[in-house]
Amino acid sequence: MEYRRLGKSGLQVSALSLGSWLTFGKQIGDDVAEKLMITAYDKGVNFFDNAEIYARGQSEVVMGAILKKTAWERSSYVVSSKVFFGDGGKKPNQTGLSHKHIIEGCEASLRRLQLEYVDLYFCHRPDKNTPIEETVRAMNLLIQQGKIFYWGTSEWSAQEIMEAHMVARQLGLAGPVMEQPEYNMFHRHRVEVEYSQIYKTVSMGTTIWSPLASGVLTPKYLKDTPEDTRLAMSGMEWLKNAALTPERIEKAAHLNELAKELGVSLPKLAIAWCLSNPHVSSVILGASKVEQLEETLQSPDVLPLLTPEVVQRMEDILGNKPAQPVY
Repeated sequence: MEYRRLGKSGLQVSALSLGSWLTFGKQIGDDVAEKLMITAYDKGVNFFDNAEIYARGQSEVVMGAILKKTAWERSSYVVSSKVFFGDGGKKPNQTGLSHKHIIEGCEASLRRLQLEYVDLYFCHRPDKNTPIEETVRAMNLLIQQGKIFYWGTSEWSAQEIMEAHMVARQLGLAGPVMEQPEYNMFHRHRVEVEYSQIYKTVSMGTTIWSPLASGVLTPKYLKDTPEDTRLAMSGMEWLKNAALTPERIEKAAHLNELAKELGVSLPKLAIAWCLSNPHVSSVILGASKVEQLEETLQSPDVLPLLTPEVVQRMEDILGNKPAQPVY
């Protein structure tokens, strides 16, 4: 397993990590979740991603129980959580990035995870109703209290991230170290273009999610929509409609043929493509079966196959390479 520094920090995270969105506490049983985490850990994964909203807090409960059972050395793994959406409560102050919800949300996540601290804590979305200074101060307080080690953002614009950095610098407080954006062959502009200057100015790290575009960059949707996938789950119609477009299915089919020609699977090719971006600190994998995870954990082996010629063939299929800004 390769380990990469998380932005400008000294923290090293595995290039491949394991996420729990839509799986832990929801799509899969706790026994499967345990097998997935053990498989990942044994293969060198040291970063496990979570959030207060995942399965309305149950995802953290499941992960916390597994961490306690395995009794791995705390220094050997990195755990993240995210704050914004809450764990299901809809009353005022149960969501957002106010000082109150950030502190209470962190405390609740720590209880569910049965941990004294989380290594990474993300602001899951920007909060237009809370002054950025309030959010920065709350995150800095959690760092001072030892309840989090680094804080970051998820799905924030470049402007919002830089505003947080400017406020943190003015106040002498800790600014965000990492961002967690969606990134895959169909969703590229933010990571490849919008953030291009931020990598240089504040050395931001990224822990990207949805490298397989919600499963579209696998062979399973090339014919029909299987009933045992996340896109078939109740309440996920919005994701299915956005992900399963005829254009994407057609491109995935061509990419699948290229993957076969290279002697690899489409998922491994898609994840290796994400890993090839030097600004990606860690690619968060999702899996509902151990065999799926075992396959995608082999993705780094595909990197040597991504020659300029192969990458160009992929670009020709995708036809969506973002134009780079001129500074």
